[in-house]
Amino acid sequence: MHAVLIRVMALAAVVTAHGVALAQGETALQQRAVATFGKLPAVAESTDNPVTEDKVRLGRMLYYDPRLSASDKLSCNSCHLLDKYGVDNEPTSPGHKGERGDRNSPTVYNAAFHFVQFWDGRAPTVEEQAKGPILNPVEMGMSADVDVIKKLQAIPGYAPLFKAAFPGADQPITYDSVARAIGAFERRLVTPSPFDEYLAGNANALTTQQKEGLAKFMDSGCIICHAGPLLGGSMYQKLGLVKPYPTKDPGRAKATGNAADTGFFKVPSLRNVAETHPYLHDGSKATLPEVVRLMAEYQLGRTLSDQDVDLIVAFLGSLTGKIDLAYIKKPELPR
Repeated sequence: MHAVLIRVMALAAVVTAHGVALAQGETALQQRAVATFGKLPAVAESTDNPVTEDKVRLGRMLYYDPRLSASDKLSCNSCHLLDKYGVDNEPTSPGHKGERGDRNSPTVYNAAFHFVQFWDGRAPTVEEQAKGPILNPVEMGMSADVDVIKKLQAIPGYAPLFKAAFPGADQPITYDSVARAIGAFERRLVTPSPFDEYLAGNANALTTQQKEGLAKFMDSGCIICHAGPLLGGSMYQKLGLVKPYPTKDPGRAKATGNAADTGFFKVPSLRNVAETHPYLHDGSKATLPEVVRLMAEYQLGRTLSDQDVDLIVAFLGSLTGKIDLAYIKKPELPR
């Protein structure tokens, strides 16, 4: 009986030691993740465009209003569907005449935190980005900003909304104020996820597989580009860093005219990446496992096993955030 008790106590000691080791390992992983990724803010604040309720209210309406397009059929939400994680899940998006551009429409969720906008970074903020598609001949097709303002001025219901959003302005309805209102609305399009709960200290917010995937993600070198609160969105990188990637898109060179920028694109954020397929600047990759393998090969010079890919994809699933359905509810548009 005494010998049995000793064996039981010894086994208990081994189990306890194993549990302590696991707990220490989990704590170390969590601490490393916090140091690598940091905290996602609740709002993408801007000193140049402070977020106010009146701006947000107006910006939400403008975001959904197809009258900002030449055909009166296309709104911001047509390509960046807010109930579908800010994308249309198409390789490239159809414009007001059905023509398609040559780049994938990225998500607007969390985009206001990015250091620049568009794949080539040609706009510094979401406010400047909002001006582009409206006047793009392939996208929303308005011929000039003055035509946009004339359209809005002809809608009586917009006048008090612009006046409330921009009090004290001699001319509240301007193209800049259109962009500022849309930008203010987008600055609250933030999607905290289970991963954020994990970073805040809840070790149970991720599954065991997702934690293993997080470790694999960091150990494989993915954090060279995909670090910070957005897991990306903070730098340019050459597509085909260690192995030439077959693409005809000049990347950032299209915007800068500098040959040295050829093949460079803004590194996308990985938040909600499980929902924002297809992938890459041209939408040419359909699935997450496919693009994980591709990134490992062309950016890191690594070949990942199927198990490694599954683990990383599992971790990426923890980045799918919660959409605030009340915030994105389509408003009644002014008449």
